[in-house]
Amino acid sequence: MTAAAYLQQLDDALAFIRKHNRFFVVSHVQPDGDAISSTLAVGWLLGQLGKEAVLMNENVPPSRLSYLWGYDGIKVLEGSHADERFDAVISVDCADFSRIGKVAALFAEGAALLNIDHHPTNDGFGTVNIVKPDAAATVQILYDLIRQSGVTINLDCATCIYTGLLTDTGGFRYSNTSPQVMEIASVMLGIGVSGHWIADHMLEKMSMAKLKLLRLSLNRLEFTEDGQIGWLYIGKDDMKQTNASAEDLEGLVNYALNVEGVEAGILFKETEDGSVKASLRSAGRVDVSAIAQSFGGGGHVRAAGCRLQGPVTQAAAQLVEAVRKALI
Repeated sequence: MTAAAYLQQLDDALAFIRKHNRFFVVSHVQPDGDAISSTLAVGWLLGQLGKEAVLMNENVPPSRLSYLWGYDGIKVLEGSHADERFDAVISVDCADFSRIGKVAALFAEGAALLNIDHHPTNDGFGTVNIVKPDAAATVQILYDLIRQSGVTINLDCATCIYTGLLTDTGGFRYSNTSPQVMEIASVMLGIGVSGHWIADHMLEKMSMAKLKLLRLSLNRLEFTEDGQIGWLYIGKDDMKQTNASAEDLEGLVNYALNVEGVEAGILFKETEDGSVKASLRSAGRVDVSAIAQSFGGGGHVRAAGCRLQGPVTQAAAQLVEAVRKALI
């Protein structure tokens, strides 16, 4: 995308915001750091522009993000605004429309939708779209949008932006950590963001439930004969046994990927409906977003996800074989 085309997308998005007064802001199911940070950054911007906003997700936001401004204002679908329908919607960090989940039921028929995202698999499902695949995180796009709006970023917003950048770059370790990412992070630190505290809180601390899940999953860690693919799984009863929540699964896949010689790591999770969710990570040689897409999922070149039919042994065999072929 050219700089002029991107600037036009930002202007179109601001025109969309100016046109409406009340917005429904949503992100993807099982939201991560970038999804929640982006939701809150949009909510903050709308407030600064004198607009009303209802922020919602199908799932409860990860509790470790509760330090962010506006966290308590994110509503969960169940029992919230059940009779209301929204004419103006802003979706953030959703690779495709299906990732919005059940909250889409609250969209009015013919609702106008502003789609803000950085996934290369995004098909531009919005009425207005800002899709920038080379952005490391959706908050990076929102930083540009806020600057284009003329609104001055304060510490509340800066903390959201920094958190989204930190989490979607793996603590500024992934290959998407561009000079632009570091420049924005520097600006946020200059505003007063406590970068060291956020890094410790988000990347180092671990709940007891996650530790128990990790112990279970490492006992099931397997590798292909050539050692290039590693995978582990979480059974549907493991979550109850360890009293874990969805956020405790984050990062477990890296224990398969980070073994020397491994090119792709996969975490499989059995669900209550009998399907299997798979999270894929790549060391760089294989495009896991293309593999995930072939199974109805999506994501990034080095981080993607999809859902397969169970049992987990069958799902693992299918996906591992697909990754094996991609590595040839």
